Amino acid sequence: MITFGPVPSRRLGRSLGINNIPPKSCSYSCVYCQVGTTHHREIIPRTFYPPEEILVAVESSLEAADRAGETIDYLTFVPDGEPMLDENLGATIELLRQFGLKIAVISNSSLIWREDVRERLSKPDWLSLKIDSVDDILWRKINQPHPDLQLEKILEGVQLMANTFQGELTTETMLVNGVNDNINALSEIGDFLTQVKPDKAYLAAPIRPTAEAGIHTPTEEQVNQAYQIISQKFSRLEYLIGYEGNAFSSSGDISKDLLSITSVHPMREDAVHSLLEKNGLKWDVINRLIDNGLLREIEYEGHHFYIRAMKT
Repeated sequence: MITFGPVPSRRLGRSLGINNIPPKSCSYSCVYCQVGTTHHREIIPRTFYPPEEILVAVESSLEAADRAGETIDYLTFVPDGEPMLDENLGATIELLRQFGLKIAVISNSSLIWREDVRERLSKPDWLSLKIDSVDDILWRKINQPHPDLQLEKILEGVQLMANTFQGELTTETMLVNGVNDNINALSEIGDFLTQVKPDKAYLAAPIRPTAEAGIHTPTEEQVNQAYQIISQKFSRLEYLIGYEGNAFSSSGDISKDLLSITSVHPMREDAVHSLLEKNGLKWDVINRLIDNGLLREIEYEGHHFYIRAMKT
């Protein structure tokens, strides 16, 4: 499914997600990824969906949202893989301009050393670049990149992008308990942010089920320490650790909506309850999806989550 939502975004308000990369084409296999392990990492941009196909899917979702009285703040490229791998990303963004909505791209930064990728990433209004570590050893441990990628080139690409990007540039650092949450690692990230000077930097923590076992949310004390260390060097820093809320919406076909949302955005149990109640439905919808092997229930950090079952 190419589109999902609209869903509540902790950064972008009400977001219509665009899943322009099928599972799981990515250059990384991050230990905390909510979509799962990348079994074949790739770094060469190619065509996945024609821009016109994405245009039709977005138009249909916007019409459904309008009929349901739902507002949308952003069209957001946040796929099952890395959006930079889509060689048609720039052309697709240009096509979507006709809807008059702001467009966002959330990227892992891995291919930003390529000039053609930076040109495509110049198109959105809002861009998020991942910076989990500026230390090569920690970067490889957390993000598990394609073997041909080099962190030094990626960081240089981030700086080049920051020098030319005309929209709102943000960064995101995911704290992994016991890996990149120590004083030296955080201080180095803070130093790099002072060079890049993004409009805002986000400090995140895993709040959904992760690709690998043993990846846990840092304690409040650890998150606070990380914030204090980085903010001493870069003040435009915000937490991105809270639950985004239950303001999910349905286009009318609840099973389709649940599967499209949970393919890229695992839903907590209370959010599922809220969506079902909003549409006058009962939990047997969920039981049926689970029995049919389409939806999975998993537990993480004391909460029950529901994710779409995917073949690997």
